[in-house]
Amino acid sequence: MTTATLNGTTNIALSFSDEQAMLLDSAKSFCGDKSDINAVRSLLKSDSGHNPEVWREMVALGWTGIAIPEQYGGFAMGLGSTVPVIESMGRHLLGTAFITSTLAAQAILRGGSEAQREKWLPKVVEGTVGTMALLDNEDWGAQLCGITATFKGSGSTSEIALSGKKLLVADATVADFFVVSINHNGNPALAIVEASQLSTNAIGPNTLIDETKRAATVEFSGVTISSDALLPHSEQALKDVRLIGALLIAAEATGTSAATLNTIVSYLTSRIQFGRLIGSYQSLKHPTVDILLQMDSSRSLIYHAATLIDEGPVQKDTEIACRMAKAQATETLLFAGDRAVQFHGGMGFTYDCDAMLYIRRAQWAQHQYGDAQHHRLHLARLLLD
Repeated sequence: MTTATLNGTTNIALSFSDEQAMLLDSAKSFCGDKSDINAVRSLLKSDSGHNPEVWREMVALGWTGIAIPEQYGGFAMGLGSTVPVIESMGRHLLGTAFITSTLAAQAILRGGSEAQREKWLPKVVEGTVGTMALLDNEDWGAQLCGITATFKGSGSTSEIALSGKKLLVADATVADFFVVSINHNGNPALAIVEASQLSTNAIGPNTLIDETKRAATVEFSGVTISSDALLPHSEQALKDVRLIGALLIAAEATGTSAATLNTIVSYLTSRIQFGRLIGSYQSLKHPTVDILLQMDSSRSLIYHAATLIDEGPVQKDTEIACRMAKAQATETLLFAGDRAVQFHGGMGFTYDCDAMLYIRRAQWAQHQYGDAQHHRLHLARLLLD
């Protein structure tokens, strides 16, 4: 995506490059074909929550290399190019480890050494699944983590023992490696831990309200890593990944809002009550229009943020854009999901109604990478100080 100047003001007109437009068309077609509502429901009770064959096809299409530079095997299209792809995934509730792998790759790209980039980024392009392990208490945004790193032996820096666990680690059961936030000598740091280093039964799957998603508690106690596994520029990478995560979740939520709106409109234009289509009643039309307006605002904000974000450290304008996008997109989905359930009446509360899937997604997305209240708290400081 590129920005243009309109009436002397920059960053308000957005356009896709030819490559990005082709990618968007491909994503819309692929997600629609591979993840209709029957396919989504068939995976609700599965262990991984996604179809491995669909993941392999996504890798073959090159999606896992979209935001990775060419020297590491990627296509160097920029992180912003993942936004319309993820929006399409959200539109069809396509469950894969794409978001988590993208975030793990960004952590290594932004905070890792050249050796770490050369080792891990080509693997991500080829389909190796990475994930972020960030949360170890209920306080999202805490600067210092609960997992402690202790040097083994007297004065040795070659081996570091980890102690502690991480909560709600997305796609942990299918991850090949974890980028873990730790407390290293009183400072926040990121370390790469391979899944093969974990002990048996270290991963305990969680039960989530959004059954299209998967997360688990991961016990890292007893894991020993070398000092080479620490990302040398962890602090900046950690800050960037939190904001990038907010943006990607916002993109996914915006796509799901579109699906929710379609479900509402379909019902309002087919359900007849008292001899009239229920969509003819103003009390239902007005909130439906509100959803459309809020969804368009969400889309503008996520694409604005996508135009600003690049491979460098996240700057103030980009941080503002990411936080605004997350707050707007997830609150829009909450509103749309709630209206979808209410408009369907008693049926909306049943498991058979698709509105149930959307409101569950809304409740899960709201708390991923900070809720609206968290981001508005930071926006007040950024915009008013």
